[in-house]
Amino acid sequence: MTYIIVDTANTFFRARHAIQGSADIKLGMAFHITFNSIKKAWNDFGGSHVVFCLEGRSWRKDFYAPYKANRTAARAAHTEKEQEEDKLFWEAFDEFKNFITEKTNVTILQHQRLEADDLIAGFIQAHPNDKHVIISTDSDFAQLISPTVSQYNGVADHHITHEGYFDAKGKPVKDKKTGENKLPFDPEWVLFEKCVRGDSGDNVFSAYPGVRTKGSKNKVGLTEAFEDRKSKGYSWNNLMLQRWTDHNGTEHRVLEDYNRNVTLVDLTAQPAEIRQIINDTIINGIKPKEINQVGIRMLKFCSSFDMKKIADNIQQYAEPFQARYPAESYTWQLLRMSPQGETNGE
Repeated sequence: MTYIIVDTANTFFRARHAIQGSADIKLGMAFHITFNSIKKAWNDFGGSHVVFCLEGRSWRKDFYAPYKANRTAARAAHTEKEQEEDKLFWEAFDEFKNFITEKTNVTILQHQRLEADDLIAGFIQAHPNDKHVIISTDSDFAQLISPTVSQYNGVADHHITHEGYFDAKGKPVKDKKTGENKLPFDPEWVLFEKCVRGDSGDNVFSAYPGVRTKGSKNKVGLTEAFEDRKSKGYSWNNLMLQRWTDHNGTEHRVLEDYNRNVTLVDLTAQPAEIRQIINDTIINGIKPKEINQVGIRMLKFCSSFDMKKIADNIQQYAEPFQARYPAESYTWQLLRMSPQGETNGE
């Protein structure tokens, strides 16, 4: 099986910022980019079933008050025109959500306390013997990349794999700074670096501001600590036991802030309560649906948003939305994710 997993809000709303024009033009292009991304991923990577993951109010906001607080402030600063455009997009997004939930056979995963990232990672972890293609522009998924997990950026039309970055024709993507092919990355290193440096986009503060990637003769850097992460010897402890004082005069120990960031950033390290919610949400969401005439239903939806190009090729676009989650996989997951064999392969 190859699952096409859609980071739904990211795909829809990032497409909005990829073009210029009126709100109506942006909305039309957001739908086109979303549908085209799914069709292309389905065809290019041999999709078997599509999974849409949606946002809730994140548990991380209760765990760590500053989490994404910067985004709330940014929305509050929107102009009246921007607020009207936001309203238009959210109304259209809600209609799209209702369509895929009620008129197609795709899987929908959403919980009021979870982010789409939690569900995407959880679904992948619950299906370790399958392949997965994540449709998203979000770099946070770098930690999940492996021989069986890749990411498709439908806005840039790039495919990110454990072997590197590839364009629409399957050729290596060039680094804009060096002009050389963008090299594969180590997901473990990407995750470790983010847990130390934090994530300004999500308002996750650094565990060690100003730390160097490569250490010096007298000071350990991230590279040395990363290489020592398993044995946790001198280099690891030298970095993690450092202390620093913030602008408010509060003293921090690197290890404590690093562990906080691991909980926030590592998509395998959520608290036990949240892990259970993720598992329950997946089990409740993957039950196979039995909806017929998906193409006709999609045609009606496209007509309501004047998506003529998609409507003219409706069968190609409808195919990914027709495919059901396999009944045999559902039965197996019920056994595998039971309290006795929770996501451990038993």
